[in-house]
Amino acid sequence: MNSPLDTASDRIKIDRISASQRPDERPIGYQVWTNLLFVHWRIPAELVAPLLPKSLTLDTRDGDAFVGLVPFYMSGVRPWWSPAIPGISTFCETNVRTYVHHEGRDPGVWFFSLEAAKSLAVRIARWRWYLPYFRARMSLRRKGDRVSYDSHRLWPEPRGAGMTAEINVGPLLGHDVANRESPPGRAIPGTLEHFLVERYILFAADQHGNLMRGQVHHIPYPVRTAKVVSLTETLLPALGITPDSDPCHVAFSDGVRVEVFPLRRVEC
Repeated sequence: MNSPLDTASDRIKIDRISASQRPDERPIGYQVWTNLLFVHWRIPAELVAPLLPKSLTLDTRDGDAFVGLVPFYMSGVRPWWSPAIPGISTFCETNVRTYVHHEGRDPGVWFFSLEAAKSLAVRIARWRWYLPYFRARMSLRRKGDRVSYDSHRLWPEPRGAGMTAEINVGPLLGHDVANRESPPGRAIPGTLEHFLVERYILFAADQHGNLMRGQVHHIPYPVRTAKVVSLTETLLPALGITPDSDPCHVAFSDGVRVEVFPLRRVEC
């Protein structure tokens, strides 16, 4: 079993492409994610590792961990057997996350917290997906290339953590690069954007401490550049993480349609 602080991802070659391939099974649900903001801080690995289960290892880059703040809008949220339901299937969400792998495989996401503006979504995600969801009062507004986000945690305790941000959205990543190896907007494998954004696997721990693995599938994100106009947040400090510098990476995506696949126990 690896230590969460083991920086194996800096020393071994992890397959970062296979997880983006669609699983050969029927999805259990569908979602649409739009107006995604990706804000990342580079954090010393020794500050993040204690927050992980021992069965997972930090997925580091140049020896450091990354913690991301990702607000966005969800719509069309439904199980495979039901249509989307007005008033239930749409809501804002914000997650705080870091990046992990399991024994050198399955580079994925570990969520520290997730805020959602729909009570039913919070209850189902806590019960069915073992994820630390919180009910929050949230808003997302977009006017042209200016997007604003706001979130304030309501329950369960501790209350009050939140974030507000306003950004200017720029052009597609690499739009001005001649003979680019991937279409404009698509993160190129090996780059920081690909490491941070192209994640299709999530891990969680059930009520007994068993490691669980889930997967989503969508086309590669159409990634745009973005500039922060203003940003205040207390979601990271609520976890005991207080960045000592400005974000090291900011990006935006107009969105993707998502297939959701079952959560299954990982044999450790």
